[in-house]
Order: sequence, then structure tokens, then C-alpha cells
Amino acid sequence: MSPADLRGRRARSVLAPGGGRTSAMHGAAPRGVVGLAAAFLASGTLHLVRPELFEPIVPRFLPAPRELVLASGVAELVCGAGLLHPRTRPVAGAASAALLVAVFPANVQMSLSHGRRAARTRQPAHGLAFAATVARLPLQWPLVRVALRAARAQDGAQPPARRAQAAG
Repeated sequence: MSPADLRGRRARSVLAPGGGRTSAMHGAAPRGVVGLAAAFLASGTLHLVRPELFEPIVPRFLPAPRELVLASGVAELVCGAGLLHPRTRPVAGAASAALLVAVFPANVQMSLSHGRRAARTRQPAHGLAFAATVARLPLQWPLVRVALRAARAQDGAQPPARRAQAAG
């Protein structure tokens, strides 16, 4: 295929199922994947720019909180970027699911810390923060499901025209 053919394929867009538009070169990301990628990119950036915000939620039994926060920030950036490209989406989806499971103890630690502070201070704002962190815990699992859906995505293996040729 010549470079001109590739440019033409990249420039065209087609209607996707459901009426949305997608490029003729690559299929659309599975539902929720772009949002998960955006969340990872934002959170990963925040981990690197303001690591002190995340150090208190590193479970106490783990060593080197600053290094773990920085490493998880880099991992979130890599996963977020990988989810956005069809060719890397399956690997990034599996890595994202693993990362979400790996950081779950930090989310539990955050809830415990907020709960202790709310009980100690009895301030309504601290009680609300505690309630929000507890409510957030079960929301981690739908994110894992989105990541696993990305891991199963086959749209990155080859462009749709090649898939159609291979099937036909």
C-alpha cells in the first residue's frame, strides 16, 4: 500500500454502528475506554506533579511511599496512553486491569484514614469525605471491567479492510 493510499484511508471516516463516526483505518474503542484513559492520564499526571497528595494513602505495610506513588503515576500514564491506540489497547487493557486491582488497597487505606479523621473531628465535611471514599470503593470494579473489555479488543490487530479481506 502506498503512502498516498494510507493518507486517503486515514482521512476518510465512516458511520459506526449506533450512528457515531469512526476512522476507516481503525475501529472505535470499546465503550468506556476513552474515559478510563482520560482518568488514568489525569491521575497519573497528578501523581507526578503532587505526589504528597497520594503518599498518605499508601498502605503502611508497604515501603517507600513516594517511590510507589511516582511508579503508579508512570504506570497510569503508560496505561492511559496505551488504551488510546488500537494496536496497544489489548496489552494496555490487561495492564490497566492489573493496575486497578493493585491500587485497590490504597483506596481502602484512603477510606480508613478518612473514617478515622471523621470520627475524631466529627466535622460534617470529614464525614462527607469518608462517605465519598467508601462509595468509591465498589466503583473500582466497573473500571476493571472496562479495562478487561479493552484487553479483549481485537480492533487493533489490523485495519478493518484487512480484517474484511481475511474473513472473506
